[in-house]
Amino acid sequence: MNNLNSVLIEGLVIADPELSYSESGAAVCRFKVASHRAYKEEEQAVEEVSHFDIATHVRLAEVCAEYLKKGRGVRIVGRLKQDGEKVLIEAEHVEFKPLKKGAKERDSK
Repeated sequence: MNNLNSVLIEGLVIADPELSYSESGAAVCRFKVASHRAYKEEEQAVEEVSHFDIATHVRLAEVCAEYLKKGRGVRIVGRLKQDGEKVLIEAEHVEFKPLKKGAKERDSK
């Protein structure tokens, strides 16, 4: 029996993605996402920010490398994966949030 390992994160990309290729030639895209949470504690406003390392693979990696950039909003569905001391999210689905009005889809366009 498999145990459940599922994560849903929504936030902003905090650095431009990095695309690389494995020894077998499969695309791997890595990027970081910051997720903000605001709440009140004893009538005091508190803001909490969490940072997550994300990895995508194959065609999803190529699409993320092409269309994501620092500041873009995303919603990610995936699973946690431990790589030594580091924990990252292996994304299975990435939803791109709409760009702000006036923003260009790609810097070169």
